[in-house]
This record gives sequence, structure tokens and C-alpha cells, in this order.
Amino acid sequence: MDKYDGWITDGRISFSSKIIPVNESLSAQQWVLPTAKVEKIVGDASFIALAKCICRSHYHKCDRPLEVCLVLNKAGEQFVGKGKARQISLPEAIDVLRKANEEGLVHLSLYQPDHEIIALCSCCSCCCHDLQLILKHNRSDLVMRSEYVSVTDPDLCIHCGNCASRCVFGARTFENNQMQYNQKACLGCGLCVTPCPVQATAMK
Repeated sequence: MDKYDGWITDGRISFSSKIIPVNESLSAQQWVLPTAKVEKIVGDASFIALAKCICRSHYHKCDRPLEVCLVLNKAGEQFVGKGKARQISLPEAIDVLRKANEEGLVHLSLYQPDHEIIALCSCCSCCCHDLQLILKHNRSDLVMRSEYVSVTDPDLCIHCGNCASRCVFGARTFENNQMQYNQKACLGCGLCVTPCPVQATAMK
């Protein structure tokens, strides 16, 4: 936190990262912002490299996959040149992102307004330093929310609990066989949308 706060005070960064919704949670409608779509971000990259998650490699608090971090363009070339990553194709990158969604990982991008996205990580709540800042230290000001929030139709919801078990930020809980939702706590990762068996939840 001291490091981030120092960088913000010095004007070197505005946020540490930004949440990007999982692509499968977004419907193909005209209002979907293309910059917020993961597949658009990697599709526009001239070079894609796949690296191991630094956080999970360091903390080893879970058994989720390690090779899930995408480093793009010149930064990706530099990682490959230093032996820290390997170059992959766009279809391979899309497959990595879809598997990350299956594992319940949150997509975070290194974020600076008006700068290109150079890295896209798939993060767990137990190892990721940025998610720990939110969950343990209530520093959501350091992480930019996505442009979306999830919305659940109460008439369609069957209270199966699938979305609550995937919610990293505690916006969804399952108590007394009922799903409870606090929209203010939602940061827009979209992990709650894909496991819903009746499509009661969508990103807005």
C-alpha cells in the first residue's frame, strides 16, 4: 500500500489495476464497450506472451493454474526475450482466458488512463496483491471498477447459489437457501453470470 500510495502521490499511476469482465458474461450488443472486452484487448495486440502468475508463484495459497497472465505488444516481446514468458497465438490466448473463467479467476489489467493495456492477469482472491488490497484492507480506491455491474432478475432466480460461490467481492451471499445481493459491493468481474443455469443474471 505504501508503494502504491507513493506512486499515486508522485503522479506516476492513477490506479494499480482495472477489472475487466469475463468475455462470456457480456452479450453481443452495440452498447458493449469494445475496450472492456477481453477478447477485443488481446485481439488487437500485435504480440501475445503467456507468463506464470507472479502472485500465485510466490504465495502458493491455492492450486489454480499458474500460466494465465498475458503480456502484450512490446512488453510481451521483452518478457519472451528475457525467458519470462512464451509467445502464443490469439486462439491460445482465448483458450487461456476461458479456462481462467472456469477456475473463477478475476481478470485484472495493469491500468493507466490513456495508455495501452500491456498486461492482463487472471487473479485469485487468496494470492493476488490487488485483490488483497480490496478484501483485507478496504482499498478499493486503488483498483478501477469495470464499466459494468451485474443485475439479477428476482423473478428468474432459482436461488441455486452458483453465483454466490463465485463472487470474489462478497457482493453475493447464500443464506437460508436464498441468494442475497449487494450491488454496491459488485466490481463488475462477471464471474456470477456464466454459472447461472437460468440466465437470471446479466451485466449492465
